[in-house]
Amino acid sequence: MSAATLLIPGLDQIVRQGDPERRTEAARRIADLFFEDVARLRPEHINLFDGLLIELVPQTDVHVRIDLAERLSRLERAPRILVRQLAGEDEIMVAGPLLRRSPVLDESYLIAVARDRGQDHLLAMSERPTLSSGVTDILVRRGDRDVVRRAAGNIGAQFSELGYSELISRASFDGVLTLTVGKRDDLPDAHLKTLIAGSLEVVRRRLFDVVKPERQAKIGQVVAELSGAPGPVASNRNFVPAQRTILALYEAGGLNESALLSFARSYEYEETVAALAAMSGLNIATLDRLISGDRHDPLLIIGRTIGLEWATVHALILLRLGPKRIPAQADIEAARVNYARLMPSTAERVVTFWKTRH
Repeated sequence: MSAATLLIPGLDQIVRQGDPERRTEAARRIADLFFEDVARLRPEHINLFDGLLIELVPQTDVHVRIDLAERLSRLERAPRILVRQLAGEDEIMVAGPLLRRSPVLDESYLIAVARDRGQDHLLAMSERPTLSSGVTDILVRRGDRDVVRRAAGNIGAQFSELGYSELISRASFDGVLTLTVGKRDDLPDAHLKTLIAGSLEVVRRRLFDVVKPERQAKIGQVVAELSGAPGPVASNRNFVPAQRTILALYEAGGLNESALLSFARSYEYEETVAALAAMSGLNIATLDRLISGDRHDPLLIIGRTIGLEWATVHALILLRLGPKRIPAQADIEAARVNYARLMPSTAERVVTFWKTRH
């Protein structure tokens, strides 16, 4: 430590008046001393280095900060303030190594980064050896496709019920994510069933091929339940008058999104379903079963296929729930985000599958 203290007398002048080269050289010398003695340093000595380096490092060249971040990312006894300072930088080459693996960064700091930073920072965090459910809740809500896939494939990541629900919702539009989530050993059976129920047949077959034998047995059981279980009770609704109304509207040139929106906002279920059937090419019985299910996804898929605005899809969701049920704002926002992300080509493939299956 004596060598380190020799650097302190001139440090204030270097910080205030030193040129970039002097500051960089001072930071390098202090950092080298730290790494040489880190195994023997007591906590108060680490804090001393922390205080020295947080004044100098931000003013050094980016390549120096990248090298320092890489070396610090592997230490359990790294200077905490400096690590946070570097991990919070906009430059991902600096922040990335620390976000990926630094044991010094605690959950509260990671949650703050996950809430505020961009996709590069989230992607780096998704690769950490362990991730708490508090962090993954935010990653699967805010992350783009790459972030969510990486987090789902991280065997050290934990997911809450909310996190798994969001993963499965997003997997309904992403076959790769379906395979990744389906391979997780900690995926509860109930979520596995929901995941498989919302996947295409080709994805189910691929999932069966890539999972462990014990999971294959479970998937086989779930598929058998889904294919062999009795379908929804046949609807008692009479769609014939509604079909006549829609046919007359079509012949008059008035069957459009505006008419559909009017039916949905008036909670005219039969007319709405008949209109959707005419606009999408799906038969009424199939649409009735899909819309009467437990999820909003079919409405998102159908809406994207025929090019509906979000306001119309929103009205269809409210119609599905009925006038006496008020959905949670978080659920509506999640549906809106999923609808914005849903590619028309993906939606069209799903609708084609429904048409051939039914």
